[in-house]
Order: sequence, then structure tokens, then C-alpha cells
Amino acid sequence: MTASEHFFAPCPRGLEALLEGELAALGARRTAAVPGGVAFEGGWPECYAANLRSRIASRVLWRIAQFGYAGEEDIYAAAHAIDWTKYFAAGLTLRVNVTAQASPLRSIEFITLRIKDAVCDRWRANTGSRPSIERARPDVRVHAFLEADRGTLYLDTSGEPLFKRGWRRHTVEAPLRENLAAGIVLLSGWTPAEPLFDPMCGGGTLLVEAAAIGLGVAPGAGRSFGFEKLSNFDAKLLQRLKTAAGEKRSSARIELYGSDRDGRAIEAATKNLSAAGFAGQVKLERADLLARSAPAASGVMVANPPYGERIGSEEELARFYPKLGDALKKHFAGWRCHFFTADLRLPKLIRLQPARRVPLFNGALECRLYEFRIVSGSHRG
Repeated sequence: MTASEHFFAPCPRGLEALLEGELAALGARRTAAVPGGVAFEGGWPECYAANLRSRIASRVLWRIAQFGYAGEEDIYAAAHAIDWTKYFAAGLTLRVNVTAQASPLRSIEFITLRIKDAVCDRWRANTGSRPSIERARPDVRVHAFLEADRGTLYLDTSGEPLFKRGWRRHTVEAPLRENLAAGIVLLSGWTPAEPLFDPMCGGGTLLVEAAAIGLGVAPGAGRSFGFEKLSNFDAKLLQRLKTAAGEKRSSARIELYGSDRDGRAIEAATKNLSAAGFAGQVKLERADLLARSAPAASGVMVANPPYGERIGSEEELARFYPKLGDALKKHFAGWRCHFFTADLRLPKLIRLQPARRVPLFNGALECRLYEFRIVSGSHRG
């Protein structure tokens, strides 16, 4: 447990550059973005701060060991060689997660079992007892990542994924994960000085994340973390960081608007915004984007419209998108409109030329964030 440790923060694919910038701003050193996350070095202040304040990271993993392997027993031996008793106390529950990329081994389930055995066998050898296995809400999570001939073992400092901010009370169909929503807002280039509008707000995830960004609220302020179960937990350090994060909260006025044609969505968004501490920060109304006017003369629109993998048929969407393009041209001149979708037909069917298209992934689903800059008389380029 030296002053400088090695960490890896996974994130939604496409957001690695945003995450690397966040971590560098929090004091992380030697950051290196790779597909799906960012490796970095730092001390425990940087690790705690990343958990508390990163809007993009899914977890922060602490690297415990790296090893070469040719078979399952090499992996068992590497995990058994670690004195796990110095990392967490007796009586805590354990879960092991394994992911692999180009590994020659066939069964991830068997490797997971062997690592569990190795950790528990080492505990029994050292203390005469072993941790209990708990899948749903374990105290401690061990992560293994296997490449073609090398493996890495991590301890999870986050616990529950960091996109679980603790505010979500009600969901509607296919909600966005919170860190992906935060990335969409940040990629839009929105600043708190201009209006932001989500016209298909669903349960309000984009609006909650925009409010947190605009007011400078730490996304992890209302939750606990996995590092609190580790033997080296520093409660005073965490409290100092929480106090410093709280002092960064802004009292500035921000203009946030949301609407949805489904009254249940408005009800869910209202409850979620309240649970997140943003009641009254967003003006919500039940309205259909195809019929409503813009809430301000100019601003930034962010939306996660329906698409075939999620809601509706391809035929329905083929009829909807041209109407959406007409509504934007008619009512939203002066707006920068951003649509996150897996339907790559959208630019053609909406009959507008995108100013930018950013590849993103929603889990394993390849998507795009399209930006359309609407001017009076906009037409397809």
C-alpha cells in the first residue's frame, strides 16, 4: 500500500477521453485511455476523489497483481499467492468477477470458481476461516481481467457501480445509465449559462445529470463505496473530500426544461429529480415534441428518442423521424439539438445534415450521438 498505486476506471465505450480529462483534473497521474476505460496512477486521495466526483467512470479498480498464465492452475496459483487477509477483514462477504479478451481459456465460469477457491484457500491457510460468497451485495469484490497470456487481479474500490448514484426511484422503459447520460450532456458542449431541454425526458436521467453538472454536485455524494470495507480505509480523508466537494456546489440559476408525451414519465422524472435533490430546478410539462414550441429562443437540446432496439417498430420510426425533422425546423431555429440513438437511419430520415456524429456504446449496442444545428429554413445538406 504505497503512496502511488495503479488503478483502472472502466467507462462506457466512446467516453474514454472525457474520463481521462476528469481523472487528470482530480490529480490522477500517468493516465492512459484504452477502449473501455482509463488506467491511471495515484494515491488514495485520487482514488477516493475519482469515486466521489467522476461522472463518467463505472468503477475504480485497484490493481493488486499482474501475472502470466498458460492454464487455469496458473491463475489459481497467482490468486493464492496474494495475502488477501491484509486487504480486508474477516467476516466480510466476497464476490469474484472475471472478464476476458482474447483468452484461450474456454470457461469464464470455471476460472471464476478457481479464483474464488484460491482466495478462500489462502484465507483458510492464514486464519483457519474463509470469507462467505455473496453475489447480490458483497462487501468485497475481486475482479480478474484475462488477456491472451497475461492476467490482472483488482480489488473494486467502488462497490456498487458508480452510475448507481442513489437517486433513481422510478424508471420508465429502457432508461440510460447515469454515467452515459452525463457523457451525452458533456459531449453536447452545454454550459450552465444556456438553456437545456430534454423533450423526451422519460424518467429524467439526462435532466438529473445536467442539473448535477450545472450546479457542481458530486455524483457520489449520496452513496457509499467499496473502499470503505477495505483494511486501509481512511474515514477522515473521505470526510475531507466530501466537505470539499460540497463547497463546490453552485447556487447559480440554471435553465433546465423537460417534457414527455407520457404522463407516467413526467411523474417518474418529478420523483427522481426530487430524490436527487433537484426539485424545482427543472420545469417539466407533458407535451409532444412534434407539437410544442421551444422553451427559449436558443439553447441545447439533448434527447434519447425511441429506436427499434428499444421501443417501436422500424416502420413507425420511419414515419416519426421526418415529422421530427419538420418540428425542429419549425420550432427550434437557434438550437443545437443532440440525439442519442442506435438507429443509424436517423440523419437520412430526419432530412437534416448532422454537424457532428460521435460513436458511443450503450452496453454492447453501437450508437451515435448526432448533433444538428437548426437555423431558420434548415434543410437536408
